[in-house]
Amino acid sequence: MTTVYERRAAPAVAPPARRSPAGVVLALLWAGAAAVIALWWTDTGSVVGAAGWLTGAGRIAGLLCGYACAVLVGLMARVPLLERRVGSDRVARWHAMAGRYTVCLLLAHVGLILAGYAAQDGASLWHETVTVVLDYPEMLKATAGTVILLAVGVTSARAVRRRTSHEFWYYVHLLTYAAVFLSFGHQLALGNDFNGNAAATAAWYALYLGVAALVLWFRILAPVRLNLRHRLRVESVHREAPGVYSVVVHGRRLDELGARAGQFFRWRFLGEGMGWTSTPYSLSAPPRRDRMRITVKALGDHSTAVALLRPGTRVWAEGPYGSLTGDRQSSPKSLLVAAGVGITPMRALFETLPGEVTLLYRARTAEDLALGGELEALARWRGAKVLYALNGPDGRRPNLSAPALRSAVPDLAGHDVYICGPHGFARDLYEELRAAGVPDRRIHHESFEL
Repeated sequence: MTTVYERRAAPAVAPPARRSPAGVVLALLWAGAAAVIALWWTDTGSVVGAAGWLTGAGRIAGLLCGYACAVLVGLMARVPLLERRVGSDRVARWHAMAGRYTVCLLLAHVGLILAGYAAQDGASLWHETVTVVLDYPEMLKATAGTVILLAVGVTSARAVRRRTSHEFWYYVHLLTYAAVFLSFGHQLALGNDFNGNAAATAAWYALYLGVAALVLWFRILAPVRLNLRHRLRVESVHREAPGVYSVVVHGRRLDELGARAGQFFRWRFLGEGMGWTSTPYSLSAPPRRDRMRITVKALGDHSTAVALLRPGTRVWAEGPYGSLTGDRQSSPKSLLVAAGVGITPMRALFETLPGEVTLLYRARTAEDLALGGELEALARWRGAKVLYALNGPDGRRPNLSAPALRSAVPDLAGHDVYICGPHGFARDLYEELRAAGVPDRRIHHESFEL
């Protein structure tokens, strides 16, 4: 680890950190699930016999599955409160977890209900299945929705997703909307808990219509308004390091976007065959009134094609997203840790975070240090410190253990630490920081494996 010591400016006092509403949001979601179970409880009399127990369990699973579908879609809506305050990575994890719950509840609902109906009618499971699908109202549509939702679940499994392209996964994932739409009718037509219960029916409509309104506004209308208003185009493309390129995007009144250092947009470049893919890239410099900049490492087809973009190419952007901003800062001292292309949001924060700031940049070789000249200039300008963690001549990785970090960064436990890099690197570094005495509340990380 090589250290560059520079003149230090007088540290400014960091503003009070803004508390994440994650706990409140989770409490509300679980409260909704409890209300769904309470609906079944108040509407159900005594449960008698195997058929009654199977059917009752199937009803509970169905109600919870319907509720989980609404939650699943709501978490896909890119609501700014969640994306910017809770964090896009955490919302993505919630969405993945909700998806697993939804599929499990769906399978339980189908299996338990059919088994209960078959036991009640004294029929075979196959005969009962055919009867329910063909003769019950809204069941053909619900069956189609079930098949689609299961297909989305299969393609979202990690083992399958590794073997498919991002575009294939993305467009199959969008079919979740169709699955929920097709399944909604049978919930009210066949749900005993809604028959004759006007309040429950109204609440269910309000839940689904509210989620639909969020999707319509934040996934469709807001991006259309943004791009019509700001008219984004590629201004220039610059090589920063081997396989790393910066793209400067020009637009009108970009300060009105409210973008912050550390945030990202989802970018769609309408040229060079890239218009079908929307990919998240962080701002690698603080946004200006008429320009924004991203820096991209060639890791796949889309990121590799970024180097071929021509000036004037139209850009479709959605955002800003992400909570890795100065709002998390609670100490006048901050340590920024970047690995590889994770330097992009760290470079923007290095310029804008108040107080005493240290940057630790992990890369394999000196040639892989993107934006190095800018970092050195910023360090001199604000009197900050830059540390480099490079592989040794024999390829040995640098020591980033807790003792080494405490030695390199005095009073490490009193710092806010921002991390951006590959998931494995961030996980290992988090453990070392905790061992070095940094409180969990001061370790800030946002993964972009969305």
